[in-house]
Amino acid sequence: MSEPSFPVFDGMSRSHWVRLRTLIVLRWVAVSGQLAAIVVAVAYYHLHLELGLCLMAVGVAVVANLLAGFIYPENKRLSENETLLTLLFDLSQVSFLLYLSGGLNNPFALLVLAPVTIAATALRLQSTLLLGGAAIVYVTLLGFFYHPLRTEEGFIYLLPDIFRFGFWVAIVIGVSFLALYARRVANEVHSMSEALAATQMALTREQKLTDLGGVVAAAAHELGTPLATIKLVSAELIEELADDEDLRLDAELIRDQADRCRDILRSMGRAGKDDLHMRQAPLDTVIREAAEPHEDRGKTLHFEVSPGAGGRSRQPSIYRRPEIIHGLRNLVQNAVDFSRDNVWVDAHWNDDRITIRIADDGHGFPPQAIGRIGDPFMRIRKSSADRAKRPEYDGMGLGLFIAKTLLERSGGVLTFSNGADPFLTEAERPDRSGAIVEVVWERAAICADDSGTGEGLGENMLIPIR
Repeated sequence: MSEPSFPVFDGMSRSHWVRLRTLIVLRWVAVSGQLAAIVVAVAYYHLHLELGLCLMAVGVAVVANLLAGFIYPENKRLSENETLLTLLFDLSQVSFLLYLSGGLNNPFALLVLAPVTIAATALRLQSTLLLGGAAIVYVTLLGFFYHPLRTEEGFIYLLPDIFRFGFWVAIVIGVSFLALYARRVANEVHSMSEALAATQMALTREQKLTDLGGVVAAAAHELGTPLATIKLVSAELIEELADDEDLRLDAELIRDQADRCRDILRSMGRAGKDDLHMRQAPLDTVIREAAEPHEDRGKTLHFEVSPGAGGRSRQPSIYRRPEIIHGLRNLVQNAVDFSRDNVWVDAHWNDDRITIRIADDGHGFPPQAIGRIGDPFMRIRKSSADRAKRPEYDGMGLGLFIAKTLLERSGGVLTFSNGADPFLTEAERPDRSGAIVEVVWERAAICADDSGTGEGLGENMLIPIR
């Protein structure tokens, strides 16, 4: 059974998450800081600035904010190019103010890092590189071209060349490092959010299928009585219409269609019943239900369900939770995908724990990736030999992430390992030489009959007969 396709958001779609209102608010904060810095520099430190040009630069930002607020609605989402142009405008405006106030002699030159950091978290790599390159160009030009900071007495504030060069190096490194750091963290957050959304979609689908089984079973139960009545009446009509061939054939058709309706409802309701069978089932039944979609894919599935050391001989009944079934199904699918011929599903229990182990006879997990198994959108660098074996497979680790998340949500603890050393020869490798995934639950977390009373499925409900 193929897994549903989940939306994977790329950098282009992420750029549409940036609201224009957010950038407008940030720009108002920047404008307030710029005006405050100009006032302090002129009134308190008595610096001689190109005041008209400085106020013009700040005024351009104010006008841009007012126009954006009037023209666009508050919930406007910016496209990739719109976000890039907005940040490029902010970078150019800050750089122009630095040009008017000492260039790299001005400690506020660090503010050129802000637009680049925002771009790294919201835009694609190409746009981030473009904005980062523009920031480095601006900072380099500011090292040579600027209006010096001059007091009213004519004294010029000027850093030594070595300090100005060091400041330039620090800003260039800061642009590169902060952009890389912010982009890496943002990608991690986005990947986790997208994977969790996919996990929730998988769980919702499994829950809907479970609920649908109960609804169908209830419908089959409710329709059983009228269908039986139709069949009984049609049988009596067949006997009474023995002399009328046409009417007798019509009565037989009614009887046959009633039988067909009964069979259809019975097959549809086989997936579940609106009773305790839907809530709990023996451990072996749940495991086989999870593995059923992958039993006819050309690989042999071996099941072993037995008590462990110190465990009671009676098989426990566990809750039929959608997260358990779908999580185990993903693990079995992964084992079938990468096995050569066989997959083993073993389940053991004792008085404290229930353990399910899934193993295969494939090549196992890549040794360099075992520590990262369960991370979403994890791509493994494959050798040419591996690509030749599975040219059509380009997994992103999402299936294992969904399985790990769902099973941990049910209280399970997962461990990943390999069944054999990858450097062994084919003759030395054991049967279960591939990947091994073990899930361990505390018995009380998933066991429905933990009291050990063996009360079964409860008291039968009386069915009224009309």
